[in-house]
Amino acid sequence: MNHNAPVPPVSPRPLRHLAEVHRRVVTAGRLRSQGVSAAEANEQCRPGGPWQQILPGVFLLHAGPPTSEERLHAVLMYAARERGTGVPVQPGAEEPHRPVYTEAMITGLAALTLHGFTETPPLLSLDRIDVLVPRLRRLRSAGGARIVRTSTLPAAEQVTGVPVAPVPRALADAVTELTDAGTVRRLLTEAVRGGHCEPAAVVRELNNAKLLNRPHVVDAVDSLLAEGRAIAEDRLYRMVEEYGLPDPVWNVDLRLPGGPHLGGLDAYWPEQAVAVELDTRAPRQGRQQDDDAVWSEYARKREHLERLGITVVHITPRKLRDAREQQAAVVRTALMASGDRDPAAYVVVLPR
Repeated sequence: MNHNAPVPPVSPRPLRHLAEVHRRVVTAGRLRSQGVSAAEANEQCRPGGPWQQILPGVFLLHAGPPTSEERLHAVLMYAARERGTGVPVQPGAEEPHRPVYTEAMITGLAALTLHGFTETPPLLSLDRIDVLVPRLRRLRSAGGARIVRTSTLPAAEQVTGVPVAPVPRALADAVTELTDAGTVRRLLTEAVRGGHCEPAAVVRELNNAKLLNRPHVVDAVDSLLAEGRAIAEDRLYRMVEEYGLPDPVWNVDLRLPGGPHLGGLDAYWPEQAVAVELDTRAPRQGRQQDDDAVWSEYARKREHLERLGITVVHITPRKLRDAREQQAAVVRTALMASGDRDPAAYVVVLPR
């Protein structure tokens, strides 16, 4: 039999339509629904044939190497609960319907590449594409698909027409497979510097994945938190400038005259006795007591300052990124309300 010949005349119409399937990637179930039997599909995939089986139950309807998009769809078709399949073009339609994937999303390095990271390799250079599925799914890694399981599936983000894990989760899944400290540090830094997410969200996912007991990950997290604080401080500077707030004194320590140290502040308006403090804490595995102690210190400092008549505005880096105008309004309100309060205690302001 000539392997380049069409399948027997029993199903010429389905094959003609299958040639138009979205991205030419289909499942065995879709082939069956179009009248193509397993034997016919296998015949088409023999050496020299026009098709190939790219993953168990997933077929590529051409003989050449798959494109990066075809690889993504193949992995998702393999892993999806209700096998997402390419849908034939409807009569008169200009674009084919996109497949719908349930309980499966791209994660790891491939997801980071889709999110626009520059420190990750191109999709075609990845030997395997990670796909995130619920923990109880009965699936095994196969071919170019690596199954990653989770007890709680995050909400997927649609990127180039495929469901992709949010950046913090994709980072954690990527870091799980990485041993090079420099690569881990660069990925975490790009996540924050590129505005993809906040450090606390990354550390939370790394903590959930039990990765904070790896020395090279801990070192990268320390660099990440330092990077995150610098970015948050820059956003605070820009907030003051963009929304016309009075210039504060920056990065100062407060003390009572001849008395104890009251704590450091990121910004302080002495005349109005208003302070801004950035909350750049992040959860750390095995350090719950330390985290509690840090939060208690935040709370004690704030209560002490407010007893002295100083208003403390507590701002997170995420609020500075996503709701800067709102945070500027909070600070402006505190400054305007200072005239209605009793005078604050006299404190000494020192550079930090």
